[in-house]
Amino acid sequence: MSYQVIARKWRPQTFADIVGQDHVVRTLQNAITRQRIAHAYLFVGPRGTGKTSTARIFAKALNCTGGPKVDFDVKDPACVAIAEGSHLDVIEIDGASNNGVDQVRDLRDTVQYVPAQGRFKVFIIDEVHMLSTQAFNALLKTLEEPPAHVKFVFATTEPQKVLPTILSRCQRFDLKPIPPELIVGRLEQIAAEEKIKVTPAALACIARLADGGMRDAQSIFDQMISFCGAEIAEPDVLDVYGLVGADKIAELAGTLARGDQKRMVELVDQCDAAGRDLVRLLADLQAHIRTALLDAIAQGGRTAALGGAPLTTEQLTRLLDALREGEGGVKLGLAEKINFEVTLLKAIEASRARAIDSLIKELAALADEAPAPAVAGDEKKKD
Repeated sequence: MSYQVIARKWRPQTFADIVGQDHVVRTLQNAITRQRIAHAYLFVGPRGTGKTSTARIFAKALNCTGGPKVDFDVKDPACVAIAEGSHLDVIEIDGASNNGVDQVRDLRDTVQYVPAQGRFKVFIIDEVHMLSTQAFNALLKTLEEPPAHVKFVFATTEPQKVLPTILSRCQRFDLKPIPPELIVGRLEQIAAEEKIKVTPAALACIARLADGGMRDAQSIFDQMISFCGAEIAEPDVLDVYGLVGADKIAELAGTLARGDQKRMVELVDQCDAAGRDLVRLLADLQAHIRTALLDAIAQGGRTAALGGAPLTTEQLTRLLDALREGEGGVKLGLAEKINFEVTLLKAIEASRARAIDSLIKELAALADEAPAPAVAGDEKKKD
């Protein structure tokens, strides 16, 4: 067989293989078990979170031998045909390249024919938001009252572009970004099967890069195998993708918390000289400070998680807000390093500033606690 990339080789084949989408898996399994299968489903979520894979697995459960059933055999000929894309009754359509009204009319005509192999005709339309308004309208009536043997499964990353009249005819499932720890666990399993030695720190870096997408994580892991061979360490991932290590991110966040401008500039110089991605560093820095903000909220409004003097939730919020405001300049500006340094300096100043309303509240509280001034008449009475 020809070489297959890890993202394809390790694509989920059963409901048990789907990672991080337990709410979707449970609902679909219950629908199949209780014979409450709707005629149209919409899977929504970021890229690489399992929308199309879930749709194929659902199609396998519907059209497997003796189905519909949840615990189908992946070696069943019908399931193998669906996985290979050769099943006559599971039709996958790319919404981006088949977005015209003529293609949808052809689909509408095809719907009338009974299944050739399985129990249901399943139409999987990927990137459904790319269909034109005319194409959506041509689909409406069929989607609302399709023949009993037809099931529609739509997938999209941009549900706001799908017509409300389409949304109201579908059961919607929102697939969420996959947590880093689940990505790491899946990559550990793949590494063991592929006989690749990879350090936990390297896997954590890959999961951080993937931003909740399992497919992205697997593609990055595949590239690292090509770069490193059978052993992957954290410095390799940092070098290939221009990432900054977690320890240096923590140190940089600490300089912002302490207001140590000199050390902050030195760290930025080091990162720039090493060819690190400053845009990515800004995002990682915000994530680190957000963790400190959550800690401050949990501890009653103050935390020393960034090192140095404890910071209040107000200071951390101002720090994060300044970093967020500087994103555009760092991403799109002509002088990336200068804009990055200015953003950090502004963040330091913002964290040191105090809101007028909070100062007024503190002064009012002090005034209430202060003892009342003595009156001249009262002193005479005492004499």
